[in-house]
Amino acid sequence: MELDPLLLSRIQFAFVVSFHAIFPVFTIGLASYIAVLEGIYYKTQNPVYARLSQFWIKIFAIVFGMGVVSGIVMAFQFGTNWSAFSFSASNFLGPILSYEVVTAFFLEATFLGVLLFGRSKVPPGIHLFAACMVALGTFISSFWILAANSWMQTPGGVEMREGMIHMTSWTEAIFNSSLPYRFAHMALASFITGGFVVAGVSAYYLLKGRHPNTSKKALKMCVLLLAVTTPLQLVVGDLHGLNSFENQPMKVAAMEGHWETKQGAPLILFAIPDAANETNHFEIGIPYLGSLILTHSMDGEVPGLLEVPREDRPPVGPVFWSFRIMVGLGILFIGLSLLSAYLLWRGRLYESPKVLRALSWMIPMPFVAVLAGWFVTEIGRQPWIIHGLLRASEGVTPSLSGGMALSTLIGYVAVYAVVFAAGLHYLRIVIGKGPVDTGEQAGLDPVARPKRPWSAISHDEPQPQQ
Repeated sequence: MELDPLLLSRIQFAFVVSFHAIFPVFTIGLASYIAVLEGIYYKTQNPVYARLSQFWIKIFAIVFGMGVVSGIVMAFQFGTNWSAFSFSASNFLGPILSYEVVTAFFLEATFLGVLLFGRSKVPPGIHLFAACMVALGTFISSFWILAANSWMQTPGGVEMREGMIHMTSWTEAIFNSSLPYRFAHMALASFITGGFVVAGVSAYYLLKGRHPNTSKKALKMCVLLLAVTTPLQLVVGDLHGLNSFENQPMKVAAMEGHWETKQGAPLILFAIPDAANETNHFEIGIPYLGSLILTHSMDGEVPGLLEVPREDRPPVGPVFWSFRIMVGLGILFIGLSLLSAYLLWRGRLYESPKVLRALSWMIPMPFVAVLAGWFVTEIGRQPWIIHGLLRASEGVTPSLSGGMALSTLIGYVAVYAVVFAAGLHYLRIVIGKGPVDTGEQAGLDPVARPKRPWSAISHDEPQPQQ
């Protein structure tokens, strides 16, 4: 059997990107949460917030390291498996990825050291500033990465000449038509992911009767955050879908499971798409609702997959089911967040074991939703690697053999399994210990910090030996 290097390269990149994506989406939200904790501690001097910050900084550092390791491999793959694409798109992607490293990665890495080790070594204001810079760095990084990905979805400001991308407008290329929706959608997904992880861990501690002081404060903060961000994500997701409907109608047709162009198209809740026969089996839908959502008109026209040849259609099944997993989990997130907020308002959340248990079970679910969303985005773009300009089959390395692609895929799976296992092991150790609640242990010292204002330390005064 002959191995297909294109298929194996797509599987390899999908595996690496999926593995990597779960780390930034968590650290972006968690970095902002840590910055908020540091800000509250700086203002109130309540050591509970410092304990929370110290605890989640440890987790952030582990996850950040795993994200860096998994992200480096993606850059290598552009050269090893997708050299034709890298060469063709180098005029745009080269500078964009360089901007991400220069403006974001160095910023995060520098101030992460201060955040991790500087609490007792720098003034409190500098430590807060470091937390804010790390949080800012995560957003700057996501901006450049999403600018590159959004350009691949809705390319602008370029023209293709003799197989090479040439820039006509950097502004139109970077701020392409889908970037605002993708950036907002991803930012909210990061807040939701971080919120559910922190809420889930806090709920777990409360169920076990551990760390009640810190857990109650953390859970309250996250429930209020989720009660706002989860419904807002529904609105942003709808706007994102309308943008995709305008720029990538075949992706939306695959998401919705529409084969034929229809006026008054239904919203298909369930079906088994059959790409070979170009139809759906066991279809259950709500009449006219699909047109109403996508065109804001009951009799609006919704294009179907049959509008384009087979070779121009995305794989329908994976896109169709991934979209429903994402939306279904989103509705679940909204319901649980609003229920938790209601119980918090009534003063019964901390004594509601069923809701606390549900929150603890939710820890992995935002990651599943994020991966499902990425599958919709990336598989739905196929067969294009740059929509309308370059096909995936044209971007793969010409000299790459199926055996080479398979061997590297197996190697990546093996190495990532070790990295993931080690990361989970250390996360389990840190979460097992948990934050130390002030006031719960006799004789507990306050959080370590400089004894006097930084400016009061004389350079002539002898310093204690380390």
